[in-house]
Amino acid sequence: MLSRYGPQHAPAGDVSAALMVIDSRLKQVYSGKTESDPEQEALIDQFIASLGPDGANDLLDGACTLIYMFMTWLRKAHEEHEKDVIEHVVPNLVAAMRMMPRSVGPEAIPTMAGLVIAAGTGLSPSLWRQQYGEWTEEEMTPLEVTAFLLAEHINRITDDHDFATRLITDALSRANEN
Repeated sequence: MLSRYGPQHAPAGDVSAALMVIDSRLKQVYSGKTESDPEQEALIDQFIASLGPDGANDLLDGACTLIYMFMTWLRKAHEEHEKDVIEHVVPNLVAAMRMMPRSVGPEAIPTMAGLVIAAGTGLSPSLWRQQYGEWTEEEMTPLEVTAFLLAEHINRITDDHDFATRLITDALSRANEN
């Protein structure tokens, strides 16, 4: 049965911009910089501010599309080994977010887990979230963290620091060819 929360009903958003933010964070962490770089933070804030309200919404939808695409890849990878993606990804994601109290408040964790579960079951994270109202300011960083943690998880599984980024850029390239 098709759901009204299916990805075919959701806007893709600005996947490229969302990927740029996540890839920037991955590169920062892989280079050993775990503390926030004020200059990079200022550039990201300036970039997001330059988007305006419509662009910011597109960035949100793009982050949700990344989460959907990452969870789709993870689901297929887990199914190859007859494992459940929800059972193996969500507890680790929640545990990682709980260790990041300055970035992810405890009240945001259930929403982010819900987004990931929605994506893992084939639903659009943005449409799933939309049923609960507008995004809040407090959910912006946890959304970024969620996409980052999923990308990093994929990179760890594949033992390739660029795999998650390449996964998305390849998909975008194929979409542009059609």
